[in-house]
Amino acid sequence: MNNTKPPIVVLIIVILIVGSALYKQINFTTMTVQKPWLSALYVLTLVFAGVSLIRWYRKKEEQ
Repeated sequence: MNNTKPPIVVLIIVILIVGSALYKQINFTTMTVQKPWLSALYVLTLVFAGVSLIRWYRKKEEQ
């Protein structure tokens, strides 16, 4: 029994939390961010969680 799937609920929660934090960091009138390095870390985390979620859905569709 191979039960090695990523915790999908956790990935969705991470995407929501990190996405909202990133949204709060951006000043849309001047198109700047408050803390550039922290925002870059948020973007990397958001991309990683999104790619993991997409890979899981594609793998699920193939089976």
